[in-house]
Amino acid sequence: MLSDFKISQQAVKLPIVKIASRLGINKKYLVSYGEYIAKIDSRYFQKKSLKKKGKYILVTAVTPTALGEGKTVTTIGLSMALNRLGKLSAVCMRQPSLGPVFGIKGSAGGGGYSQVLPREDFDLHFTGDAHAVGLAHNVAAAFLDNSLFRGNKLGIDPNKIYWRRVVDIGDRFLRHVRIGLGGKMDGVERESGFDITAASEIMAILALSKDARDLRQRIGRIILAQAKNGRLLTTEKIKVAGLMAVLLKDAIEPNLIQTIENTPCFVHTGPFANIAHGNSSLIADKIALALCDYVVTEAGFGADCGAEKFFNIKCRASGLKPDAAVLVCSLRALKSHGPRGLSDGLPNLAKQIENVKIFNLPCVVAINKFPGDSLQEIEIVRRKAREFGADDCQVSEVFAKGSSGGVNLAKSVIKLAAGENKFKLLYSLDASVKEKINTIAVKIYGAAGVSYSPEAEKKIREFSRFGWSKLPICMAKTQFSLSHDPDLKGRPQGFILPVRDIKVCAGAGFLAVLCGNIQAMPGLPAHPRGENIDIDGKGNIIGLQ
Repeated sequence: MLSDFKISQQAVKLPIVKIASRLGINKKYLVSYGEYIAKIDSRYFQKKSLKKKGKYILVTAVTPTALGEGKTVTTIGLSMALNRLGKLSAVCMRQPSLGPVFGIKGSAGGGGYSQVLPREDFDLHFTGDAHAVGLAHNVAAAFLDNSLFRGNKLGIDPNKIYWRRVVDIGDRFLRHVRIGLGGKMDGVERESGFDITAASEIMAILALSKDARDLRQRIGRIILAQAKNGRLLTTEKIKVAGLMAVLLKDAIEPNLIQTIENTPCFVHTGPFANIAHGNSSLIADKIALALCDYVVTEAGFGADCGAEKFFNIKCRASGLKPDAAVLVCSLRALKSHGPRGLSDGLPNLAKQIENVKIFNLPCVVAINKFPGDSLQEIEIVRRKAREFGADDCQVSEVFAKGSSGGVNLAKSVIKLAAGENKFKLLYSLDASVKEKINTIAVKIYGAAGVSYSPEAEKKIREFSRFGWSKLPICMAKTQFSLSHDPDLKGRPQGFILPVRDIKVCAGAGFLAVLCGNIQAMPGLPAHPRGENIDIDGKGNIIGLQ
């Protein structure tokens, strides 16, 4: 089989105006970034009612390995297969962060005959949305520190500055830094650090905002620090919220590209469902649902991470109800859970199916088939998936065959999504902070209970006092286990989930709960994928895939 790069180079791309016309979007609402990429002008979704017309399909997965299990491949391939069956379908996905692209995971644009185009632009700077998020985030940090430096008229407590800086690359050396070193004119010396751009509250706000006005209001609610008298200092108080909104005026407009079979693909906002909510934007989904018969979107990592946040945070914010879920697994992923191979991984599959079904959604398991996979083992997984509660289980071969390899999966999705929608949320916002955390830990992760650090206990009391106890919860934990410990594979039980800290994201509208040793700034592996990236004598980028 040809490499991803060769396949993408041989694919016939259509001008983006033709892709848009299939959706009924007039070219006057396109902001072109070359012939094959465009933003949807915000005037379009300001004038449209964007009432839900299509079926809303979520693609999630079992607990991933470091290499990924084919969730994005399945998302793209399923949408193409739905089009093959005569349905107007679109993909809604996230823009990759340069951290994973250059680090361990690589591209997030699919592969084989199930990928998005133009590939190099998608994987790298694209339309600059991530850079706009980073700039808006860091200008708030600069204004805050400048206020501290210029006489500190707001009474900022240097020990209660919550806003760190961001950069879109994995760099563990920036997790904890000391800034303001040097002479008197170099600033106020204090402890700080960096997170990766995708983990910025700005990225979450961009994904959850309904429009530019909502974006501006949410930005103004961001809490940067606390004053010595206990007063909360927001971006509005620092007088930087307006500037931040201006820097994001183009980033709020979703991007439109295409798949290798010319299926429309909306790309908007960033990844990292282990440390953020890890879902594409509400705006992109609403546009697609108003125009298409089916919209296929993906949530980051396993069903315990991105899917739980998709349901409890994103669907709560949008008011949209998903119609069905696809749970992706592979034999190699299931076998990675222990020395006994497949039998060690099946309990993980069972729990992740349970995690989807707890929201009252129909669920089809998609087995992402790799060359050399045992047909006997595939049949074992198909039988077990149904025993575990899945409504169906189909083999997906979209990587090797494109849309033709996903027809059976697409037929299953059509059938399941046609049923009565009984979707329900996991918890009520009226529950206490601890009740919500405990519900997620016990019902989704399978924990026996939750423990809290003194700092987390203090924050819970403080947040309740400020009226934030009714916000939803965004859990931050390892993606490599149902638990907080990446070494606990399969379906761990009896563990206590340790909550070490809680942060309020008042603009995004949730409480971020940090569990175990999770970091908001990843590090590079021993041999980053970036080592293989180069440019050849003809100006072609090589080594991205």
